[in-house]
Amino acid sequence: MQFPILDLKTAKGAASQIDEACREVGFFAITGHGVPQGVIDAAWSVSTRFFDRPLQEKLSVRGRVDYPYGYTQMSSESLAASGGEEAATDLNESFSLSPPPRPEVADLGGFVLDHRVWPNRPEEFEEAWTEYYHHMERLAARLMRLCAAALGISESFFDDKIDRHLSALRALNYPAQATPPPPGQIRAGAHTDYGTITILLPGQATGGLQVLANDGSWLAVPHIPDGFIINLGDLMAMWTNDRWRSTLHRVVNPDTNVAGSERRQSMAFFHQPNWDAEIACLPNCASEDNPPRYLATRSGPWLRAKVEASRHED
Repeated sequence: MQFPILDLKTAKGAASQIDEACREVGFFAITGHGVPQGVIDAAWSVSTRFFDRPLQEKLSVRGRVDYPYGYTQMSSESLAASGGEEAATDLNESFSLSPPPRPEVADLGGFVLDHRVWPNRPEEFEEAWTEYYHHMERLAARLMRLCAAALGISESFFDDKIDRHLSALRALNYPAQATPPPPGQIRAGAHTDYGTITILLPGQATGGLQVLANDGSWLAVPHIPDGFIINLGDLMAMWTNDRWRSTLHRVVNPDTNVAGSERRQSMAFFHQPNWDAEIACLPNCASEDNPPRYLATRSGPWLRAKVEASRHED
């Protein structure tokens, strides 16, 4: 599997590169993205320090089924279950930041509130994450315009569908494993993402991200220095009638026989269109021989259903 790397400093030939990558892999990497390293380092550092806090303190910002943000403790989620699979819970803990308050959707079952939930410690957490989130918003909007160009439609096509987006920022901590877990239980089960694109900042520790290749094998996603990993979600596959792939991926366990740190951390920005955005097959992605494969759906209800399917409550 070829893993494309796109330098956004020039973006020369970006449209054709993105189209090819999204047809063949559903994953690509970007460099030259313009997000300051200091912003990245600050968000990464406060995330690590948050996960190091006592469990009871982290539970004070625990999420709920009807509000899927805040802290999620170990074995509280099964990403594979979001696709309808019977699967073990995932070996990670996480903290998720909700979209900015959206008054027009605040009454939808508490899924979006009129405020964000923040940890009290580290004290710099809110400032670091807010700045990182804003950079991800801008980068995602830029990538969506590049995606539109790659699809041969107006670069502004997605603009009014993401101007009140429901994107979430999530940090995941995969603790070290002193002993092998039970068979079938891994750090994150095989799943597809739910929205349009995901902007991932992965760690370098062992036991990492794998992508399902066309031949059915699992291939490791390489570490790209100073880069982000981009993958497509289900709504982009629906919009493009599967011209572009929402690829199954997972996070595997580390090899306990390998010396060194086995703890792993990542940060993912899950870009999600407006709650009421209609996701329907693009006209140039269907034909008489290739009719639309999906019924039209709405972004918000789709997201809520997927999140609720993945949550595991004791």
